[in-house]
Amino acid sequence: MANSASYLVFTDLDGTLLNHDDYRYDAALPMLAWLKEHQIPVIAVTSKTRVEVEDLLQSLSFEEPFVVENGSGVFIPLTDQRFDPAKMDIPHQLWEQHQCLYLGCTYDQARQGLKALAQKLDQPLRGFGDMSIEELVALTGLRSEEVLKAQAREFTEPFVNLGLAATDLEQHVAEIGFQVLVGDRFCHLIGLGAGKGKAVKLLVQCYQGFQAPIKTVGLGNSPNDLAMLEAVDIPIVIPGAEGPHPGLAHQGWQIAPATGAQGWAMAMSQVRDQYWS
Repeated sequence: MANSASYLVFTDLDGTLLNHDDYRYDAALPMLAWLKEHQIPVIAVTSKTRVEVEDLLQSLSFEEPFVVENGSGVFIPLTDQRFDPAKMDIPHQLWEQHQCLYLGCTYDQARQGLKALAQKLDQPLRGFGDMSIEELVALTGLRSEEVLKAQAREFTEPFVNLGLAATDLEQHVAEIGFQVLVGDRFCHLIGLGAGKGKAVKLLVQCYQGFQAPIKTVGLGNSPNDLAMLEAVDIPIVIPGAEGPHPGLAHQGWQIAPATGAQGWAMAMSQVRDQYWS
């Protein structure tokens, strides 16, 4: 590779690496294989749960850190010697085969926050913890076994927005001591310390201790990804069926030429040709 910098690729999953409707990623497999062959880490930064991401990474034979539930938890494989959580001023604990860095709140705290928000708004807000498997299958298009993994939340609570404007919702959520991210299907109630951008900056800082200089690529499709895209050197927007999300369309960033996994692969091919060939 002609460029001497070390690269990190941070990617959202739903609607980005994974297709919006069927969640497939077949079109991205050749590029993922190329990145793995060239030892360029691909780090998932997603609203998905740990269980969901672990299954995906296992199927890809990836052993990189990953970020779950909108930047609330950073999971680092115990076999990765580059990270020493004891030297970071961040709550952490062993979690099966990973060290988990806590940036947000616990799931119980998020559930209590949703109850407080519902009382404040005088609306019956319903989160993942209030919905049946059948309801979530209908809302998400996931299979029942996939819904169970999506419900295995450890930090945040997605809920259905009943039509409140994003700015009003953000104000009310701030008043009860949380953040809210408005996604394509759900709003996500998260802790004040969490965030995709914060998680990306933390991981870049960790990698810089071992690989310098570092250049970063980020791929996302919705305003949920804004902070992540702002934190990287090469931000790329994956469009939806009707084009890039209005919240990302006018940032002056690269727009992938197609949706989902196909757009992801094509955009990364452009990056490879420009920076790595």
